Amino acid sequence: MTETMRAIIQNELGGPEVLHPATVDKPAPGIGEVLVRVRAAGVNPADAMNRQTGVFSGTPPFILGWDVSGVVEATGPGVTLFAPGDEVFGLLPFPGGAGAYAEFVVAPTRALALKPDALSHVQAAALPLAGLTAWQALVDTAAVGQGTRVLITGAAGGVGHLAVQIAAARGAHVIALTSGANADLVRSFGASDVVDYQATDFSEAFSDLDVVFDVVGGDYPLRALKTLRAGGTLVSTLPQSIGAAAAAARELGIRVAGLFVESDRLGLTALAELAAEHRLVPLIAATYPLDDAATAHATKHGPGKVVLVGD
Repeated sequence: MTETMRAIIQNELGGPEVLHPATVDKPAPGIGEVLVRVRAAGVNPADAMNRQTGVFSGTPPFILGWDVSGVVEATGPGVTLFAPGDEVFGLLPFPGGAGAYAEFVVAPTRALALKPDALSHVQAAALPLAGLTAWQALVDTAAVGQGTRVLITGAAGGVGHLAVQIAAARGAHVIALTSGANADLVRSFGASDVVDYQATDFSEAFSDLDVVFDVVGGDYPLRALKTLRAGGTLVSTLPQSIGAAAAAARELGIRVAGLFVESDRLGLTALAELAAEHRLVPLIAATYPLDDAATAHATKHGPGKVVLVGD
């Protein structure tokens, strides 16, 4: 007899109301995979985008969720990295491997890392997609390190607040753009300078920067070019917004890169190490029981990450 589990599924594209609890078949791990009992699942803008458009998963039905933290329940053939009982967290293969809004999920071992004791499952579930986005932009792409002058937009957001902490931990001079209301919060993440984007035009206030990391899009990439030195780097999480900036950047000797996050065990391990040293702490905006996923999607939240909590 097939085992079952609770999951949040959607049978059609649309608003938060299409998300509903259901009983579905429990998955089984294949070669190189583990079955994880989900303790917490992060909620990301990509989830809402997929819910509305199916851009990543295609035609419903499907189960949302890429961020996961939980306990290994069983291992498939050939698994050597983990054993039942291990606490793990990670990013399910993005963009094709969602499914964390459930009691159990199957994941490739290389998409996971051991959860640091310093983080709860809720905190760990808030980290993978946003944290890896920031790590891959700042470290892998822009090589931010000691003394790098880096400007980060959206610094109180899900990606931004982690980016500030990562850059600060690597010894960078961090200039953080946020609203005035969030200035003290962002400063507590390690920003050297905090700028109210509503009161100050960052493109006129700074120059000769090494790196700009943009998560806002719109005209920000083009404006950011005015702040960068020749040989500097602009990294955007919205590749569709960098067309005009890329053309102008070539004449200025500035590198422009558009980034889509990838599952990355090495990056996860680096994030876990920072968390273990208490130099990287995800901010939790709100938590909801798994069955209340629709409410989590429908509710406007403050800074930080939203997380669904399992049993």
